[in-house]
Amino acid sequence: MPELPEVEVVRRGLAQWVVGREIADAEVLHPRAIRRHLPGADEFAARLKGRTVLSAERRGKYLWLPLSGAEEALLAHLGMSGQLLVVDPQTPPERHLRVRLRFEDGGPDLRFVDQRTFGHVMLTPLVHGVPEPIAHIAPDPFEESFDEAEFTRRLRARHTEIKRALLDQSLISGVGNIYADEALWIARLHWARPTETLTRPKIVELLAGVRTVMGAALLQGGTSFDALYVNVNGESGYFDRSLEVYGRRDLPCSRCGTPIRREAFMNRSSYSCPKCQRKPR
Repeated sequence: MPELPEVEVVRRGLAQWVVGREIADAEVLHPRAIRRHLPGADEFAARLKGRTVLSAERRGKYLWLPLSGAEEALLAHLGMSGQLLVVDPQTPPERHLRVRLRFEDGGPDLRFVDQRTFGHVMLTPLVHGVPEPIAHIAPDPFEESFDEAEFTRRLRARHTEIKRALLDQSLISGVGNIYADEALWIARLHWARPTETLTRPKIVELLAGVRTVMGAALLQGGTSFDALYVNVNGESGYFDRSLEVYGRRDLPCSRCGTPIRREAFMNRSSYSCPKCQRKPR
């Protein structure tokens, strides 16, 4: 699933290519893509027609486009394989095209393509500038509203494994499996370290690691392990070449040379260095 850097790359593309344009019409080609927009496809299309995209916003792994005419936005979650593509109107429909927006200026379409149909788009009211369905999601570490002191207090009160806490979007948004492993490696923390044992300086170091790795990934267009994770122009990121531990089982740690280990974690994998990241007793 795309994490914060991949979603931010898409947001920047939308800001460049879609903001300021008036929607001519919307076409829903697969009802599952708007399954959370309960009024249905016809109402969805009717409410979008004639609206102007005011900006492109993001919190964690969610994107939204505030629209003219009401405190409302088009909210998108990419799921496992969703793509928001800016495409010439004459381009034939993609195989997994789910929703298409055309614009009054006759310029590029905005197309939502989703092979596995786990992603979705919907129209939703804004509450203090944030879509109502995601108002419970915590700010991400790049937002001005992110409160390090409050994060530290809540983290130490969790009594859980540090990686499990990092993946909790109600505590900190945008961090997924890849960047959690990378940040924990930077901070020399094993994923199973109990949160209540972390000192405040260590939590500050961990947050710095989160920002460092996601900032570096953003500069490289994010991490693309396959053709599903792309920007609005269909281009893949290349941060996978810079990963230190994730997906590097048995390869040497760049810091100490010890082979990276893979461990089972929440029906997925967790990667770490046995020497740099000592497993708690």
